[in-house]
Amino acid sequence: MGILEEIKLSVQKGNMVLRLIYINLALFVAINLIFVVLRLAVPGVTLDELRMMFSERFLKFLMVPSLPGELIRRPWTIITYMFTHFNFLHIFFNLLMLYWFGRIFLQYFTEKQLLSTYLIGGVAGAILFLILLNGFPGLRQHLGANMLGASAAIMAIVIGIAFYVPDYTIHLLFLGPVRLKYVALFMLVLDVMMIASYNAGGHIAHLGGALYGYFFTRQYRQGKDTGKWLNDLLDKTAMFFKPRSRLNVTHRNHLRYMSDEDYNKRKADLQREIDRILDKIAQSGYESLTKQEKETLFKMNKNST
Repeated sequence: MGILEEIKLSVQKGNMVLRLIYINLALFVAINLIFVVLRLAVPGVTLDELRMMFSERFLKFLMVPSLPGELIRRPWTIITYMFTHFNFLHIFFNLLMLYWFGRIFLQYFTEKQLLSTYLIGGVAGAILFLILLNGFPGLRQHLGANMLGASAAIMAIVIGIAFYVPDYTIHLLFLGPVRLKYVALFMLVLDVMMIASYNAGGHIAHLGGALYGYFFTRQYRQGKDTGKWLNDLLDKTAMFFKPRSRLNVTHRNHLRYMSDEDYNKRKADLQREIDRILDKIAQSGYESLTKQEKETLFKMNKNST
């Protein structure tokens, strides 16, 4: 099996954390290859001048702008910015955080919930970035700046899982065992303090992502999935473009049609959700379940009888 086939198989079989990592890495590699070509082809400019030229003529079409008028002309950037990186250390630490906290997130939530938290958290970060930079006089010196990076989207995942299982313990180098709530608190305090830095916009975006992560978990505890609408939209969009073989599936006396692949995926997702709920009951008891989890368990038991 070749390298490309192995990567393709890993993307298909891997979880949502790995898929998001691959998307970020693929765009990072593509961006830097384009920059290398320009470095070889453009004469008479310094490296700093070339970086500025590259940012202005190419990267800005992937970065979310701080000026509302610019965003209206480049609306897609509110999504593309959260997958865009140019600096190696920037993407390295972002994807390391995504890997660590994304794996913990998937112990308690589904892959679709991780995806929606990532996307909506990233959008929330961009919105807060726009509002505060345009709304506070002391921050208007940053207007005209463009933002890139997955930090706000990842922050939504970090805060979401930290608020859901605050006493979950992780082991940090040099520090030993640390509870998630203290890691999250440290990151939040640091972002608030760094609003006074040169990268005020980036840290404001982190806080926007954090706000959505908190909101998602708080609503989930009440039996509401705030990202369900996005996952439903993505599912419908994927079904529209995906060729499918017809398969009759009877559920609650209704005839539905779906592809073999979708049927097997839905069945596997449901089984993972049931396993997660049963593990939660074993650890914390039935009363720890949310209303949505109890309904899922009830429906499963009903269908199996």
